[in-house]
Amino acid sequence: MPIELYGTLYPRLFSEVIPAEGPAFDTAHIEQRAEEHEAADFDGVLLPHNSGWADNILTTARAAGVTKRLKFLLAHRPGFISPTLAARKLATLDHYTGGRLRVHIITGGRNAEQRRDGDYLEHDDRYARTDEYLEILRNVWTKREPFSHHGTHYRFENAFSELKPLQAGGIPISFGGASAPAIDVAARRADIFALWGESLDGARELTDSVRAAARPLGRRPTFSISIRVILGATEDEAWQRAREIEHKTREVGLWSPASRVFGGHTPPASAENEGSRRLLRQVAQGDVLDQRLFMGVAKATNAPGNTTAIVGTAPQVAESLLEYYRAGISGFLFRGFDPRSDAVEFGRELIPLLREGARQIDVQQQGHAA
Repeated sequence: MPIELYGTLYPRLFSEVIPAEGPAFDTAHIEQRAEEHEAADFDGVLLPHNSGWADNILTTARAAGVTKRLKFLLAHRPGFISPTLAARKLATLDHYTGGRLRVHIITGGRNAEQRRDGDYLEHDDRYARTDEYLEILRNVWTKREPFSHHGTHYRFENAFSELKPLQAGGIPISFGGASAPAIDVAARRADIFALWGESLDGARELTDSVRAAARPLGRRPTFSISIRVILGATEDEAWQRAREIEHKTREVGLWSPASRVFGGHTPPASAENEGSRRLLRQVAQGDVLDQRLFMGVAKATNAPGNTTAIVGTAPQVAESLLEYYRAGISGFLFRGFDPRSDAVEFGRELIPLLREGARQIDVQQQGHAA
């Protein structure tokens, strides 16, 4: 299975350890980071979504204009525009990028953020809406005649798009969510199931659940994991950096009430989404799991998202990440804590090791299969 390596592209400079600076839509930052990821041999970048940020469709368009092969994993939240309109907008963007678009569906895990855009549906109802939304997207992308739809959340007559995605069969759908309703929807709709940076045992348990749900439907999604990376020239240096990042994370307070980057709201004391609850259960097991999985930033932020990190020298980090590859996870969305230098550093030190390691694993597995 081919390994796929993705970074992350935000519309402005910030991280857990870097207070936000520059304009909210920083064209110089967008273009430079996109070019750096392409030069570093990343396959693509995630374009995240938040209720207070610049439109990531336009961020994608700006980045596509300065790159040639980089793919764009566009985070998209169902429920705020009509799925028929979304299907046309995404198909247009697929053409604009030359077929380099992927769509990452995030249904939404925090009520406060959903309500900033006027969404008052509760968790399970949001996933039911997402299921209906994705069915409509696929139909708009593939049907050659107008069609009507009368569902729980959407109703329309004679929808049709003359523009189909450039990619045959439609734009690949990546899907995030760890709750039972999320897994149910992923089994029916996802081409790629994305999980946060859990321990190896946690990742195996979750991917097994998705496979079991998808198997009766004749579907076999692939898997991607989102995880942070902290490198050092030596192991001791890497762990020193990790502890400094944990301390700085508390000091900067990205998720504090005073921060505007995430809309000025903090994660609730009790996590609302299952992905965060899973991470917090693993935080309770210790600061370091599987020898190199650092839980300190997840602990400092109440695990609102992609907050765990693999720590060590480049060979050590590559070895740990490739254990997930051995477990059947072929996609890796990884970033560090300084967008100004991470992509360049990873391209120089880590990506070649990951690609060669994955190649060797594939050869070994093919040999065993023969």
